[in-house]
Amino acid sequence: MIVSQFPQITSQLSSNERLLWSGQPRQGIMLQVTDLFMIPFSLIWGGFALFWEYTVITSDAPLLFWIWGIPFVLIGLHMIIGRFFLEAKQRANTYYAITDERILIVSGVFNSSIKSLKLSSLGELSLTESKDGKGSIVFGPNPYANLFGGFSGLPGMTNSKLTQFQSIADAKQIFDLIHQTKRMT
Repeated sequence: MIVSQFPQITSQLSSNERLLWSGQPRQGIMLQVTDLFMIPFSLIWGGFALFWEYTVITSDAPLLFWIWGIPFVLIGLHMIIGRFFLEAKQRANTYYAITDERILIVSGVFNSSIKSLKLSSLGELSLTESKDGKGSIVFGPNPYANLFGGFSGLPGMTNSKLTQFQSIADAKQIFDLIHQTKRMT
């Protein structure tokens, strides 16, 4: 029996459940294909919001105009830089596991979320793999597969709503392990 190095996974296992693999997504700040759109958009948004605030503050504009621009500046700052740190924190708090019974995903920054998929009722699987062996495994149909020329999600947004093992090392081996274990159930 494999023992997980992640207590977040170990605490979710039943006494007769056998752990076959556990891991985490790639850590740190990552650029994604959707950032080709999102970075210029966020710079335009943030630039305009900062220009608005600067103009309002340096003129004799009413206080309401000062206050009106603050949320737009904050949103712009999040889109420009904050989203990278939030996504990195989300990945740091995400744990994956394959057992002899199910797929397990434990995640959450502000709240804890546990997703469990029985191997016996597991539907469609899809694998996206890069040349270095890192990749993602999506469980079930990908609703965004043909949206935006094949981007997996809306521009600049992670695929947090998809049930997946995102940005894992040795993705093909994990994909094969899931298929092999599914056949045995």
